[in-house]
Amino acid sequence: MQQIDPAFLRSFLKARPEASHKGDYGHLLLVCGCESMPGAAVLATGAALKSGCGLVTLHSTALVRQGVAVNFPSAMLSKEPGPCLEVLPEHLERYSAIAAGPGLGRSGKTAEALAGLLRRAKQAGIPMVLDADALNLLAAQPELLDDIPRGSVMTPHLGELRRLVSWESPEEKDAAVFALCRRSGCVVVCKGFHSEIYTPEGEKYLNTTGNPGLAKGGSGDVLTGLVGGLLARGYDALQAAALGVWIHGFAGDALSARCTAEAYNSRDLIEVLYLGFKALC
Repeated sequence: MQQIDPAFLRSFLKARPEASHKGDYGHLLLVCGCESMPGAAVLATGAALKSGCGLVTLHSTALVRQGVAVNFPSAMLSKEPGPCLEVLPEHLERYSAIAAGPGLGRSGKTAEALAGLLRRAKQAGIPMVLDADALNLLAAQPELLDDIPRGSVMTPHLGELRRLVSWESPEEKDAAVFALCRRSGCVVVCKGFHSEIYTPEGEKYLNTTGNPGLAKGGSGDVLTGLVGGLLARGYDALQAAALGVWIHGFAGDALSARCTAEAYNSRDLIEVLYLGFKALC
């Protein structure tokens, strides 16, 4: 099993040429949040803006858009007229990656809209990051696994993973997750202490950063935005997942050293994501 460490990550870390502009670094679409769960979208957007991608657009409801505009004015906004995801964003082809799931909710209309988003993204060849309620909706409609664009990333925590696959032993878990990877064409990040990454090719990777302070609400939303931005930036699914979990965990370690694992929250992670990038330079 390959460890995710600086030497591994530096082998594919992208440069940022001086003669470049925002269009050279990709455009991420975030489909996150609903009227009852606005914070997840705010966190995912903030992390995406720290990923190095050129542009970030959030498609969400009025309340969520207001929160993002106040906190992260660099993000662009796409209007969802209802209280949850019901209408798909226009001109999907303009985006280089899509991240969906945090705070979406599980209404019937949202499930229909997510199914349509998967199909359109697959037709356009746009990779996705799927997390939180996107994964819960997939677990309720497993036939949609076949509609996920190849080269995408799933980021389930243990509970979400158990809704997608079942196992009794560690060996059965590995076999079940690898089968999920092969069917969906996704890299799967099993979030936890030292997160594990599985690939459709049967490879398994172990992250080397992170601490129990990350076991708080919103940490996964930050990871979704970060990995989505890295996908948009041009990293492939494995690279984006590996770089994302390592930097996310490094930020948590830095905060734990500064203010203890007890006393930081997911919003604090966004402000120190830069430390992981800096450590790799």
